[in-house]
Amino acid sequence: MIHLASRVPDPAVRRLTATLYGYAFLSDLVLLYPLYVVFFADTGLSVGQISSLFVIWSAAGILFEVPSGAWADVVSRRLLLCLAPLVTAAGFALWVLLPSYPAFAVGFLLWGAGGALVSGALEALVWTELDRLGAVGRYARVLGRARTAGVLGVVVSGVLAGPVLAVGGYPAVGAASVLACLLATIVAARFPEHRPPADAPALVNAPVQAGVPVPASGHEPAAAVRPVAAATPGDRESDGSPADDEGDLGWWDTLRAGVTQVRTRPPVRSAVLLVAVVAADWGALDEYVPLLALDTGVRAEVVPLLLLLLWAGVTVGGLLAGVGERLGRRGYAALLGLVGVGLAGGALTGRPAGFVLLALGFGAAQLATVLADARLQARITGNSRATVTSLAGMATDLLIIGTYAGYGLLATVVGNAVAFAVTAGPYLVLGLVLLTRRRPTVVPASGTAAAAHAPR
Repeated sequence: MIHLASRVPDPAVRRLTATLYGYAFLSDLVLLYPLYVVFFADTGLSVGQISSLFVIWSAAGILFEVPSGAWADVVSRRLLLCLAPLVTAAGFALWVLLPSYPAFAVGFLLWGAGGALVSGALEALVWTELDRLGAVGRYARVLGRARTAGVLGVVVSGVLAGPVLAVGGYPAVGAASVLACLLATIVAARFPEHRPPADAPALVNAPVQAGVPVPASGHEPAAAVRPVAAATPGDRESDGSPADDEGDLGWWDTLRAGVTQVRTRPPVRSAVLLVAVVAADWGALDEYVPLLALDTGVRAEVVPLLLLLLWAGVTVGGLLAGVGERLGRRGYAALLGLVGVGLAGGALTGRPAGFVLLALGFGAAQLATVLADARLQARITGNSRATVTSLAGMATDLLIIGTYAGYGLLATVVGNAVAFAVTAGPYLVLGLVLLTRRRPTVVPASGTAAAAHAPR
């Protein structure tokens, strides 16, 4: 179906998306990314100390995730997006100025806090602004392209890190990383932010694509598209939950409202869990890919080339978000199956050629994650959008830590390849669950919605 409202984005949409893509690129254009583990080792840290730093990093994200989401809902999402790179830059500066375990630990705390400030606030701001502009149907493809911009930032940082290190050492690499963060803050200041009135309802109960409900505003003719603030109470079907009538809440009440929405509304809770499961597994497995590469027998110098192949797959996955929206529930289940087969099959080959399958699996995982996020955003109501999204982020972090622990135990017994394949198994299970579960009844957001908007 042609989305008439999004054929030619208006200047406001173009400004929003250009700012988003620039922010995503600069936030990941951190030259320390490919070198920080080597930096720690050169400073004299043991493997155990480095692992403990990763735990501190993950714990910081969990600690700050939900409180920062509630703060974004109460104060300003744009403000948090401006502050996040500054906090992260402070951590990087501390690393290169005072290279030691305590400085690295504090730096990871700051980095985790910076990531938590972005998580939830970014998705909520983009969704709200697109909804206000009548272009919320573009959310999945916009988010997919933003993820791709971030991947390109990582790739460019990998290309530049070596030459910069050769010229100026770790101080130059750290200075370049801090500069990228400062530029990200400048770009973040360009984000538009229009908060809807406290009593303005969101459009919900829309059609489903790829197992992902997409608001009806993304499918209606341009003349019928209305921003959230213009919607009337009759456009929304309420389930009577407290989240439907939050009013003008403070930080604590906003936090409670977000938690209550997840706890009392099964559609929101299932969407949060889907985001966590889909994003956590491949997010954790990504850290072990270099070990798989070494197990194939290639030299250490070849490992970055194999990793570039994976990042190419992730890039393609993000760019296919617009196409992925057309998938039905069975199509989304098949996508998850492709993730599991690609990751497990690529790992078990034990050869460099297996990285083609891994690239396919990681690309499908990126696409599945973007669509799961769109599904979550479509189900959130009220003014706690960033809070609910941050709850999904916290659940993801918790699952990632659990995956780290399980993978470590499994790899010790059966090796990396088998552990990698077994850890990818939940995607196959989740795909089967989606295939066998009863299809939900979807009520159109508008009383005049056509029957063609029913889920496929």
